[in-house]
Amino acid sequence: MEKGVFKKHESARILITGPESTGKTDLARLLAGHFRGTCVEEYARRYIEDLGRPYTYDDVEHIARQQVREYEGNKENKGWVIFDTWLILTRVWFRIKYGRQPAWIDDNIMRADFDLVLLCAPDIPWIPDPVRENGGEKRTELFHLYQQELDHFEMNRAIVSGSGEDRFRNALKLINKQLH
Repeated sequence: MEKGVFKKHESARILITGPESTGKTDLARLLAGHFRGTCVEEYARRYIEDLGRPYTYDDVEHIARQQVREYEGNKENKGWVIFDTWLILTRVWFRIKYGRQPAWIDDNIMRADFDLVLLCAPDIPWIPDPVRENGGEKRTELFHLYQQELDHFEMNRAIVSGSGEDRFRNALKLINKQLH
C-alpha cells in the first residue's frame, strides 16, 4: 500500500454496484484483497445459477432478504468490507421486471451505512452468459437508474471507470479521495 494512503480509515464499508458485466465482482475481490478485508460475494448470481428454472418475484425477494442478512452479518466487522452488489440493484430489478417491490426494501436501504458506493460505468464490453439479461443500451439505461437511486437515498457515491487494472487503480483513487 502506498505510504500515507488510507491512514485515517482502518475500516470501511464499500458497496460495488452497477449494470451487468461492468467488472463488479473482480473489483470487489481486488479491493478486499488490497485492504485485507472481507468480500461479500454477489448472492443473486449464485442463487439464479443454481435455480434450475426461470426465477420469479418470490426468488428475487429471497435474494433481497439474503442481501439484508449478509449486510447485517457484517455489521460488527471491524475491517474493510466490500459488498458485491446489494439492495439498490435489487430494488431496480424488482421495478423493471415486476413493476413493484416489497415495501420493506426502502427501509433497509435507508438504514444502510456504507462509507462509499462505487458505481461501475458500462464502459467495458458486455460479456453474455446464461444469467445475464441486460446487454446493449439497457446497460446505459440501468446505469442512469442506479445513479438516480443512489441520489434518492443520498448515498455517498463515485463513478468508477476504466478496464482491468485501470479500473482498480481508479477505484483506489476514488476511495482515497472520498474517505479522506
